[in-house]
Amino acid sequence: MIRAAIYARYSSDLQRDASIEDQIRVCKMRAEREGWTVINCYTDHAISGASLMRPGIQMLMQDGAAERFDIVIAEDLDRLSRDQEDIAGFYKRMSFADVDIYTVADGKISDLHIGLKGTMNARFLKDLAQKTRRGFARPCRERQVRGRQCLWLRCRASVERDGRAYSRRPHHQPV
Repeated sequence: MIRAAIYARYSSDLQRDASIEDQIRVCKMRAEREGWTVINCYTDHAISGASLMRPGIQMLMQDGAAERFDIVIAEDLDRLSRDQEDIAGFYKRMSFADVDIYTVADGKISDLHIGLKGTMNARFLKDLAQKTRRGFARPCRERQVRGRQCLWLRCRASVERDGRAYSRRPHHQPV
């Protein structure tokens, strides 16, 4: 009997929990087709794949090292991590524990997948960050802050409103 663990994640609180349910469903279908027994599902809700500092992936790695399962199934490699170094490290840790990684999209993951898809996923993350910053730049220049305050987005200190200079700190606190 091959013991399988499923990992599912979505990255933004603008997405829905249904995304996790859908990912788990397609992974379970793959496991059923292959005759694998799903023993656990690990999830991270509204946490970016840019870092491995996620409780679900951390528990998956611990249980993998403890040989609690034989394979990991994810919908796609980017669900595990979008960071090139992190996905390579995850793959290395799982390989050391004799745990294979499968994705619904690509099947069994090899060194080649880690190199190529890891690079593409990291590039996607970098492009997304640039586009997000660009999207916030105009409202900032126009002194309009829409939606929630983003801690990483700081208007330049030279921006003034009502004759007062505002700091580079989050929430545009007066200096």
